[in-house]
Amino acid sequence: MTKKMRNVLALAAVLAFACALAAAPKELNIYWLDMEGGASTLIVAPSGESLLIDTGIPDEQEVKRIADLATNVAHLKKLDYVLITHYHGDHVGGVPALSKMIPIGRYLDHGDLTLETEKPRQMKVWNDYQAIANGNRTTLKPGDAIPLKGVRITVVSSAGVAITKPINGGGGPNPLCTDALQKKPDQDPENGSSVGTLLTYGKFRFLDLGDLPWYQEQLLACPVNLLGHVDIYQTTHHGLERSGSPQLVWALHPRVAVMNNGPTRGDAVTFQTLKKSADLEDLWQIHLALKQDRAIQTSDDMIANLDASDQCKGNWIRATVKPDGTYTVTNSRNNFTKTYTAR
Repeated sequence: MTKKMRNVLALAAVLAFACALAAAPKELNIYWLDMEGGASTLIVAPSGESLLIDTGIPDEQEVKRIADLATNVAHLKKLDYVLITHYHGDHVGGVPALSKMIPIGRYLDHGDLTLETEKPRQMKVWNDYQAIANGNRTTLKPGDAIPLKGVRITVVSSAGVAITKPINGGGGPNPLCTDALQKKPDQDPENGSSVGTLLTYGKFRFLDLGDLPWYQEQLLACPVNLLGHVDIYQTTHHGLERSGSPQLVWALHPRVAVMNNGPTRGDAVTFQTLKKSADLEDLWQIHLALKQDRAIQTSDDMIANLDASDQCKGNWIRATVKPDGTYTVTNSRNNFTKTYTAR
C-alpha cells in the first residue's frame, strides 16, 4: 500500500468517526443552580440551544454562578432565551448583572407588572428589568410553545391564567379534588402571574411552575388533571407551603422532585406532601433546610449544599436525559448519581 493510499484511508477513518459523533443522539441537560433561596434553572436542549428560567437574587456574586456554570460546565457562548416567571427580586433580580456577563438572545415573560406597583422594591427590579429587556421581550400566554429546538416546551400558566384544555395525556377526573383544601389567592399577585412550563423530550416530562400559588395550582388540577404525569417536578415556590397543593403534586405522579430551596426555605408541609406522593422515588434538594427537622428531608447524598449561605459553595444539581427516556441526576457536591427511566 502506498503512502498516498494510507493517507486517504486515514482521512476516511477520521471523517467516518466525525460523522458518527455528529449522528450520535444528543442529550438534554437540566441544571438547578443554587441562588441562596432564589430560583434559576438552566435547560440545554439536545440542539445546543439554551433556556434559562429565572436569574435569582440581585447579587453579583450569586449571579456569577449562573455565568460560570453556563460557560464552564454547559460550554455555552450565550443564553438563547431567558424566561422570567414573575417579577419578584429572587427571580428577576439577577438580570442586570447577568446581561453583562453573557450574551442573551431574547427575554420571555408574562407581560407587564401586575398589582404591586406601590411597592418601591418591586418597582426597582421591574424598572431595572425593563431597561434591559424592553424591545427584546416576548409575552407568553397559556398554550404558547417556546421555540427551543430539540424539545417541546408548552406554557401552562401565565399572568394569572391557566390552560383550559388537557395536555400530556391529562384530562381525566381527579378524585383527589373531593373535599380538597382550598386556599385564597396569594397575597402577592406576582406569584399568581408566574409563567409555568411543561417540557417534553421523548418520553421524558419536566414541570416548572415558578412560584404559582396553591389557588392557581388547583386550576391545573381540579376537577380535572390538565397536566398528566411528569418525571421530574420542580417543587413550586421553593418548597414553601403557600404552594404544593397535594391535589396537583399527587396527580402528577412524579418519580423525582427537585427542591430549589435555600437554607431557610422548604416547609415541613411540603416535605410531608412529597413523602406521601405514591410514585415518588427520590427528592433532591439544592439546600439542606436548616429550619426544618432533618429527619423529614432527603439523604445527604441528594443535597447539593449543607451549609448556611455565608459558607455555601453554590453546588448545583443536574439531570441528563437520553433520547430513550433514561435520565441521570447528579449532585455536583459529591458526584453522587442515580439513574431513572421515564414512564
